[in-house]
Order: sequence, then structure tokens, then C-alpha cells
Amino acid sequence: MTLEADLSAAARDELERACTLGWRQLADHLPWGDTFEGFTPAGREVCFERAYLWDGEPGGDIRVEVTVYEPEAYEAGVKLTGQIPREPLDIRSH
Repeated sequence: MTLEADLSAAARDELERACTLGWRQLADHLPWGDTFEGFTPAGREVCFERAYLWDGEPGGDIRVEVTVYEPEAYEAGVKLTGQIPREPLDIRSH
């Protein structure tokens, strides 16, 4: 597996996980991000960087950015972007 294919596979997997958080879980904490070390599907040691940002105006959809790179080569990493749509307000009649 090439480096780019391996990083892309790791980034797709991490983006899928990162997008499982709900809008309500994240909205009060934006902007937010973290970086941690892990391994790609081929066993390469890499850094995973996640960022949760407003996609436009605060209170709207949330943009999720995932970057996967070898520790010494950030510029050669792979960056993918996803979106968590704003959840509709819970309106209940009493």
C-alpha cells in the first residue's frame, strides 16, 4: 500500500468516527480540536488531527476536518473534511 493510500484510508476511517458525534454534543464546545498518535491500516505510526469548526455562521452546521500525517511530514499528510448538520430544535407541544 502506498503512503498516500494508507494515509487516506486512515483519514477516511477517522473522519467517519469523528462525524458520529451529534451536533448538540459539540455545539457548546466549538471551536475544538485535538491531536493524537496512532497507526494506519498498514501499521505506520502517524498523528491524527481533528478539528470541529462552525461551517459559516456560529450555530449552523459543523465542519469536521481530519488530517493524518507522519510525525515528521505534516505537509505530506492527507486532509479530509466532513459535515455534521445542525439538528432541528426539539419543539414539543404541551
